[in-house]
Amino acid sequence: MNFDLNIDSEVPRYQQLVNAVNDALANNTLSSGDALPSVNAICNDYKLSRDTVFKAYTILKENGVVESVPNKGYYVANDTRKVLLVLDTFKAYKEVLYHSFVNNLPKKVIVDVQFHHYNINNFKTILNNSKGKYFKYVVMTFDHKEVPNVIADFDNDKLLLIDWNIYSNSSNNYVFQDFGKAFSEALKEAVVPFKKYKKLVFVYPTFTKHPSESVTYFKQFCEINKLKFKIITEPSDFNIVKGEAYISVSDRILGTFLEQCKAKNFEPGTDVGFLSYNETPMKKFIYKGISVVSTDFKEIGIKAAEFINQENTVQTYIPTKLILRESL
Repeated sequence: MNFDLNIDSEVPRYQQLVNAVNDALANNTLSSGDALPSVNAICNDYKLSRDTVFKAYTILKENGVVESVPNKGYYVANDTRKVLLVLDTFKAYKEVLYHSFVNNLPKKVIVDVQFHHYNINNFKTILNNSKGKYFKYVVMTFDHKEVPNVIADFDNDKLLLIDWNIYSNSSNNYVFQDFGKAFSEALKEAVVPFKKYKKLVFVYPTFTKHPSESVTYFKQFCEINKLKFKIITEPSDFNIVKGEAYISVSDRILGTFLEQCKAKNFEPGTDVGFLSYNETPMKKFIYKGISVVSTDFKEIGIKAAEFINQENTVQTYIPTKLILRESL
């Protein structure tokens, strides 16, 4: 095996060795049971110190990539592949995505999951520190001007962008949902129940990271269907009124809605309506069932797993659907 080392690179040489082995595994140049060059051989061939080579092999061993056999050397441990899944935050619907993703991968694939919490420093640290350490990368991005430069350092065939189409290009692999037109199309199926109410209120809190294009398409939807509407951005302004229906992108607002219904003795689906964004396993059981508009997070996980399992290009949108329950 030949190592392509760049003596002028800012990447430490031990890390270049680690990256080279991981890349060889990803490209099937190395496979289970293959012997790696001895520490002495690498030192002689590449003019490296024993400490540098030993550090690289130790990292590979700790990661389960290689194993050492006394008096024989280092070997590729097995066909295990490590994948990095980077999500924004851990919420109930993200848990559905995660379990769907993991459950559709072979046992030989190990998934590390990390969260950036919409913090660009966290995002940069996670991805910059992971370069060359994983077989493939599945990343949920967000709206920040530095995001494109971070993801540009990864090979397109190893990177999958998921959830929100922001900062992607035509060569990227992706599995997205559409927060605009698809959202508006899903709302069309609720025109009849919406017209039971005198006003439709979109609660879009200032703290949300939900794409603002949903607000734009909501306005268009209401205007086309001649529905009286209002948009609330301050949670403190949320005070339910009999005869109004509410759409919210935040489950905190859903909790407040149910509390106010109890306090005012309002019946959801009769006196007031509610449509929640993003399906979770519990929303079908909350009260008599909460209506939702949502993409299929299980399907996003399945498609992301296909990207890991296959070498094909993955570029797809997962539909957004309406699920009507008693709250509307």
